[in-house]
Amino acid sequence: MTAEPFELKVRVYYEDTDAQGVVYYANYFRFMERARTEWLEAMGIDHITMMNVDSRILVVTEASAKFLIPARLGDRLIVTARLSRLGRASFEIEQNIYRDSSDGELLIEGGVTAAYLESGTMKPKRIPKTFFEDKLS
Repeated sequence: MTAEPFELKVRVYYEDTDAQGVVYYANYFRFMERARTEWLEAMGIDHITMMNVDSRILVVTEASAKFLIPARLGDRLIVTARLSRLGRASFEIEQNIYRDSSDGELLIEGGVTAAYLESGTMKPKRIPKTFFEDKLS
């Protein structure tokens, strides 16, 4: 899968950091969640409609992050999301976080696996072809 990654720009605020002014590790997952949500919405996948009309939900089943370089208070970041594997009822998203600077320094290598479920039973369902068509090349 070689599609260009979706990019979301974020700024590190005081609330995102610990006492040393470094981004608290769990907040990187919040940044990645925002990027995934915006990426899906940019492709026309509306979580509210999916949940309330289609009775379907997306659930993160696995998350990973390799912390390479810390982000600090005031930094501007680029958080990416790119489909890396598509299965019948789940998909993997590669997500990286870069410093938004001339060198684009890679700070975090990460990703998630998400499952597509029927909301009432929490049973896996086949991902609709329309979710990712034309998004994989």
